[in-house]
Amino acid sequence: RPFDLEQGPLFRAELLRLAEDEHVLVLNMHHIISDAWSLGVLTRELGTLYGAFTSGEPSPLEDFAIQYADFAAWQRDWLEGPVLQRQLDYWTRQLDDLATLQLPTDRPRPPVQTYNGDAVSLTLPAEIADALGRLSHQEGATPFMTLLAAFKVLLGRYSGQDDIVVGSPIAGRNRAEIEHLIGFFINSLVLRTDLSGEPSFRELLARVRNVTLDAYANQDIPFEKLVEHLDPPRDPSRTPLFQVMFNMLPDWQRSVVPLADLTAEPLLHEHVEAKFDLSVDVFEQPDGTLAFHFVYNTDLFDRETIERMAGHYRTLLEAAVQDPARPISRLPLLTPEERQQILVDWNRTERSYPADATLPSLFEMQVKRAPEAIALVYGDETLTYRELDRRANRLAHRLRSHGVGPNSVVAIYMERSIEQVIAVLAVTKAGGAWVPIDPDYPPERVRFMLEDSGAPVVFVHAPTAAALSATGTEIVCIDFDSAPPAEWYGAAPDPVLDAPPPRTLAPDDLAYVIYTSGTTGRPKGVMNTHRGICNQVVWLNEDLRIGPEDIWLHLGAFGFDVTVARIFGPLAAGARLVVAPQGAERDPREVIELVERYGVTVFLMVPSLLRALVETGELGRCRSLRYVSCIGEPLAPELMRAFHEQLPGDLYNMYGPAEAAVLVTSWKCDRAWNGTGPLPIGKPIANTSIYILDPHLEPVPVGVPGELCIGGVQVGLGYLNRPELTAERFVPDPFSGVAGARMYRTGDRARWLPDGTIEFLGRIDHQVKVR
Repeated sequence: RPFDLEQGPLFRAELLRLAEDEHVLVLNMHHIISDAWSLGVLTRELGTLYGAFTSGEPSPLEDFAIQYADFAAWQRDWLEGPVLQRQLDYWTRQLDDLATLQLPTDRPRPPVQTYNGDAVSLTLPAEIADALGRLSHQEGATPFMTLLAAFKVLLGRYSGQDDIVVGSPIAGRNRAEIEHLIGFFINSLVLRTDLSGEPSFRELLARVRNVTLDAYANQDIPFEKLVEHLDPPRDPSRTPLFQVMFNMLPDWQRSVVPLADLTAEPLLHEHVEAKFDLSVDVFEQPDGTLAFHFVYNTDLFDRETIERMAGHYRTLLEAAVQDPARPISRLPLLTPEERQQILVDWNRTERSYPADATLPSLFEMQVKRAPEAIALVYGDETLTYRELDRRANRLAHRLRSHGVGPNSVVAIYMERSIEQVIAVLAVTKAGGAWVPIDPDYPPERVRFMLEDSGAPVVFVHAPTAAALSATGTEIVCIDFDSAPPAEWYGAAPDPVLDAPPPRTLAPDDLAYVIYTSGTTGRPKGVMNTHRGICNQVVWLNEDLRIGPEDIWLHLGAFGFDVTVARIFGPLAAGARLVVAPQGAERDPREVIELVERYGVTVFLMVPSLLRALVETGELGRCRSLRYVSCIGEPLAPELMRAFHEQLPGDLYNMYGPAEAAVLVTSWKCDRAWNGTGPLPIGKPIANTSIYILDPHLEPVPVGVPGELCIGGVQVGLGYLNRPELTAERFVPDPFSGVAGARMYRTGDRARWLPDGTIEFLGRIDHQVKVR
């Protein structure tokens, strides 16, 4: 029942008879006339009066000289003029440019704050509480300050912020005359602490102590008046100024009410309301232990998340008390079991693949297995595996005559065609590495890529030859259109030219150099090895069960690294590769017609293309599709659902940067998925490790955002001609048992989900502050 603040009453009591000798006494007070301190006063006086009245005695309680109304009137008169202005000036300075705490939630924040809550309990043993007390005494702090300092470290580690704001109630009974009154004296203080500069826990405790004492000295302004004065931007989804509360109080709520000859025990209210995103109440218990009550908003957090958080708080607090000189960034959060799970169990991806595999060797295995099978289709033209191999071998010999060998680069500046695929194969057979240059690139980008890569040879078509001449680059060009195919490849058999040129290609040799988009600066040439791309190709074919009966579609920008998988995925599986005409991707209906015409079963694409196909309303015609894999952009949940509504095939959400051989994680989209956040990007693929790390390269807990880092065979060699940047982003892998292993720091934000899948959160934003 709601209270009527105009008419009252604001205090209710009911006695519920459960049996002749069992009752429940329900006391209900509005917060406007009571606070936690008042509960202690009430229970003591209730016990005193009950004992007196059952003995026939009058009330032993003395009348007070002042009542709550007297205090309220005095406070209004006292808190004005210089006193008011001094305190307002302090809070205005202290809370200037206040940051909003960004705790990672399990679900998006509702547009209007809800109060649905639940609670998780944690108990710290007496020996830890004793150690906490000793440290507090040594540092001239209270146990509350020490617990708060550790809690702020926890919030900083979870949020990635170093400007941490926490609310804390203060009793407001700083005068002896009001200690025994029942009323609303409590006030909320805003405790803001700077965690920056790599302080030790001892140094941070001093900061928290100073902030807390200053707040105590300026505690008299009611919180509501402070909000009115500061007038922060109001957000109906959050409480103003702070969203997390921390409180330490005696265990009144759990204490037994002394009722003479009755046996009484507290019956705690099971319904929990969350007034904040998260609040922590700490109770000092008679046995010396500390009981923590984590109250959380269930619309934001799962119970398992808060249980983990409570465990991390205990781990951090124990370490801080044991070694207060340790930097707060180095205080552990994870238990040994969590480290084992995150670093080892979820990275058990070892698979035994051929140790000497290279791209040409994977292709040539299929040539031997089924030489007359169709390998390439372009319009009405087809090539068998035998003929594709022969043409690529002949061209590889020509490349050798131009000095192409292991780790030398060859640029391919061609429209999508059969010849483009032949050129890619020929470069690998000659032992070189190809540099794809998309025909749609502007001349200045083409010129930069040619100069930066130092490619001595460029493959061109007639349409691209003219554009190449405009760059002014003096380079040997092999133009497929300068002579008919018979002159290029030779009509008569030749056992030397028809066979692959002798090569000493090794798995760790350079396979290709692909340039990043350059949207965040100068384009960078990323160097990847045969080992990395072969691992990805073999894994892809195994996990998607790709075989000779499958048909792939080669469609998309040539300079996009997914093209590597589009070409070598089918050719390493003995499948058929349909080459789409240049520019077909610009017409979604033409793409659908290609899929329908050729019976395409496997399609790797960016989500924006899938969206364009869905929006035609004709995606249902593509019934032949068994697998569609999206990579390169975030896949929206509604797009996944639209795909499943129109097609029976499987959809995969994949992730991978150019610096790690196309893709490193994969998630088979679950038709029953009903989450509200981003779609997972899955788990690491074979022989690949995924780490989600904080700025100090330490693993973060499940659910906490960090930088996604990649280890294992997928990691590339680095950036061409950029040794400083390579050293910055390709760093030693501290978690690998392999000597010399490196990991790639992607600069992407992600977090582990409880089932071991990964959620992609976008690029790291170093300006985390939200106002």
